[in-house]
Amino acid sequence: MTALTFVYFALIFTISPLVGNAISGCNGPCNDLNDCSGQLICINGKCNDDPDVGTHICKSGTSPQPPQPSGPCKPAGTLTCGKKKRTTYTTYSCSPPITASTPAVLTLNDFRKGGDGGAESSCDNKFHENWELIVALSTGWFDNSSRCFKKIRIRASNGRSVEAKVVDECDSMHGCDKEHSYQRPCDNNIVDGSSAVWNALGLNKDLGRVNINWSMV
Repeated sequence: MTALTFVYFALIFTISPLVGNAISGCNGPCNDLNDCSGQLICINGKCNDDPDVGTHICKSGTSPQPPQPSGPCKPAGTLTCGKKKRTTYTTYSCSPPITASTPAVLTLNDFRKGGDGGAESSCDNKFHENWELIVALSTGWFDNSSRCFKKIRIRASNGRSVEAKVVDECDSMHGCDKEHSYQRPCDNNIVDGSSAVWNALGLNKDLGRVNINWSMV
């Protein structure tokens, strides 16, 4: 065996074990937790941030974006907010179609008096406590109050789920005024949940926005 041949075989035996035990980074393929590097976990066959830990290794601090409107759901117009620093937002009177597993973004809302929601809840003209399992839905999904007091099931990517009652609208048409606590219009794919909803799903409330799926109960 020549010296060159010996070096060739030595490299093969040195490199092969590393290939077999490769650790995947963000969005890399995986079968279990051992396949992902650092604090990443295996979700749907890809390494990603652990929602229970609340890291932003893969997301780079960006928030989930609303899906592009599909079918008949098109922007209704725009709303410009702010006196000095003016910002223009797209408004919607509709939302994506509701299915057995509707993609959405879960946001955090304080339904108490003086909380994030501004005025009383649309369904009962009352304020609500943070321990209640309640949500507000984007204008299209709220459907002119037709879903008031109905239950929806919310599923998080960590496998946990919870049922919550619809009590309010997350207005996708109006905002930036006292009635809406001077907040911008909601995106058209929002499920705005109470602290109790986030706790039941085992999610880190500091994230503020998390991708989920939901369905009617």
